[in-house]
Amino acid sequence: MSANAQPARVLGIPLGDLGLFPCLFLALAFGLIAFFASCFLAIMSLLVWNTATHGHTSYADTYRYVALPTGLAVMVMGMVFVTGSWLRRKLTGGN
Repeated sequence: MSANAQPARVLGIPLGDLGLFPCLFLALAFGLIAFFASCFLAIMSLLVWNTATHGHTSYADTYRYVALPTGLAVMVMGMVFVTGSWLRRKLTGGN
């Protein structure tokens, strides 16, 4: 690694020092965080919408149509990123 090159970091965590399974666990954790955050925001938005319009929309729709796709998308993108960083480190000879 050259003097200017830095290992990949996600929220301050250097991914260059982690193995494959900790990297995949980190991607799973990001997916779960995104799921719960988007679920909370979707439920709060639907609460405001139902209150303002006197609607009867089911709150289960927030899980199905907002939180699940968001959590899965973030988890897949995280797995691609951390696996790519891990493979790049292994193929270039770093640890």
